[in-house]
Amino acid sequence: MKIISVQVSGRIYSSNVYLVLGDWNRIEDINTLVDVGSDPAILNQLDEMHTGVGKKKVEQVVLTHSHSDHTAMLPLIRERYKPTVFAFSPYLDGVDHVLKHGQRLQMGDREFEVIYTPGHSDDSISLFNEEDGALFVGDTTIIIHSQDGSYEDGFIQAMQNICHRNVKKIYFGHGEPICQGVQSLLAASLANIGGV
Repeated sequence: MKIISVQVSGRIYSSNVYLVLGDWNRIEDINTLVDVGSDPAILNQLDEMHTGVGKKKVEQVVLTHSHSDHTAMLPLIRERYKPTVFAFSPYLDGVDHVLKHGQRLQMGDREFEVIYTPGHSDDSISLFNEEDGALFVGDTTIIIHSQDGSYEDGFIQAMQNICHRNVKKIYFGHGEPICQGVQSLLAASLANIGGV
């Protein structure tokens, strides 16, 4: 699996946009965007990427939640690439399939599990691949350094669920991924929210 951070211009407030590809860009791999952001600069970046011969640049889109900094480019992405679009929210325009907690979805050449992670929004999800230990979290605040907050039961359950997995890399909706010390950070976060 290859995970590419699609560069934005920095002139428009936008989420991170990730393109998930298979290692060999095979026909059966599913080129997937995780979130589409709000910056039109991603279109030129995507057009210039090599994503496999005889394949769409973007075959599917998976949205981590419905906030506009993660979804505003969806109409243009749909128009240009004609992808299938997945999201947890049934109310978001342009969504072809509504996801469910525990559902499995192919992205690139890997299978990801949908984990409902309420808290940031009512339709927030994370996406976990067991083979590589990759976790996309969107804007879910999964690294928590303080014990001062209060958290809903659904979020605590989601954190417990995530902490029982061998997460090796976390890809955020904003900021750089974390690729080291992930298990200890997650364990400390779970303790800080009282989930242990």
